[in-house]
Amino acid sequence: MKAGFIGTGSMGSILIEAFIQSGVLNPEQIIVGNRTAAKAERLAEAYPGMRVAVSNAELVEESDLVFLCIKPSEYKCVIDEIKDVAQPGQIVVSITSPVLIRHLESQLTCKVMKMIPSITNYALSGATLMIFGERLSDSDKVMLENMLAHISAPIAVTEEYTRICSDLSSVGPAFLSYFVQQFIDAAVEKTGIPRGVATQLASEMVLGTGKLLTTGGFDPVSLQKRVTVPGGITEAGLRLMDSELDGMFDRLVKATHAKYDEDVEKIEAQFAAAKERA
Repeated sequence: MKAGFIGTGSMGSILIEAFIQSGVLNPEQIIVGNRTAAKAERLAEAYPGMRVAVSNAELVEESDLVFLCIKPSEYKCVIDEIKDVAQPGQIVVSITSPVLIRHLESQLTCKVMKMIPSITNYALSGATLMIFGERLSDSDKVMLENMLAHISAPIAVTEEYTRICSDLSSVGPAFLSYFVQQFIDAAVEKTGIPRGVATQLASEMVLGTGKLLTTGGFDPVSLQKRVTVPGGITEAGLRLMDSELDGMFDRLVKATHAKYDEDVEKIEAQFAAAKERA
């Protein structure tokens, strides 16, 4: 199988490297392309055997599976470049949440899937969201899920929940790391503990907590109960957080959804304008 990646920025390169490190793909199976050719060339130099395509159309012509790892604003231009060469048997995978399955299927004759990866995939961990298009066969779905299982826990979701699922799995690491950063900063400022020690302790805590919540048999509520002693330090801290964070996560979800809705509207306008011109 040949896999093409249009876009070798942050997430595109993470996916490529994760697939290689996990053994799903070897460099000889990968063709890459980027708006800035030098970025694709640097990645290919790091993995001998990987090839850089001259154009997006060439990349699609030579690939069985194509990943679109580009910004929402770039989609219409890229689709215009590849729609005449994409074949019904090929699979195009979009990793951008506001570009909807119907947008892609209206422009492309091939099979379509949307996946939302996470930076955690770089550590061959975390979740990958899967939203399947109508043209994918059951065997296609099994193949894609098996492929993603090497770098993550693949979870199929419906498109209506793309944003909130992405908040939890893809954007969540940034939110969680911000919490950890604030915890470390406060510890250093208030006690003078060396930052390196505080960072190591907090990072190991996050790793261990993740294991407890995934394979350790705990959910968030039961874990809090297990750690908390009535009248103890943990209870005092949780009481403060319950008070200070009241409504904050509601506002967080509202903010991410507002930005998502704004991005979807922009994509809708791009595709509507193209349809009118046609």
